[in-house]
Amino acid sequence: MGKIEDLLRQESEAIKSIPVTDAYHKATELINKIVHKEKGKIICSGMGKAGQIALNMATTFSSTGTPAVFIHPSDAQHGDLGVIRENDLLLLISNSGKTREILELVDLVENMNGLLPLIVISGNTVSELADKADVLINTGNPKEVCPLNLTPTTSTTCMTVIGDILVVLQMEMIGFTAWDYARRHHGGYLGQKSRKS
Repeated sequence: MGKIEDLLRQESEAIKSIPVTDAYHKATELINKIVHKEKGKIICSGMGKAGQIALNMATTFSSTGTPAVFIHPSDAQHGDLGVIRENDLLLLISNSGKTREILELVDLVENMNGLLPLIVISGNTVSELADKADVLINTGNPKEVCPLNLTPTTSTTCMTVIGDILVVLQMEMIGFTAWDYARRHHGGYLGQKSRKS
């Protein structure tokens, strides 16, 4: 059991080491401005494991009152770019800040819609993607628990936690209630639970 406890400790220490900066509040205010005041939406994207985190963030934002969609960066090059409008906001995840498909997505969006506000979640604060960001949220660039230090493990844990924080801060900013939750969840246990709140 010692090994498992060590892995859990490494993961939890990585979460505790995520830098706490004003970037969270800047991101929350930017999301609120674009989505809730200007009626745009969040476009979440990432490649590989980061893309799975971006998908989770999009669905969680949407289910808690902040419209968001996930777009796969490769699919964007084959027509899905059309979902992006000029009043939207990009929320991009790349641990390295160098992901080719994500950098290409930024260029494609700019060519079609002009510069859109950009929030970046990354472990690299000196990358090309970081330089393009209006708001940069640093994961802390943790060492992966993967024994090869290659497979995205701890880094994706931190990305997920950052996404949760952004969702909760936005819920608080818009005053999202259990009734609001119930209106979006018509089935399942959570839908039933929210209607009893």
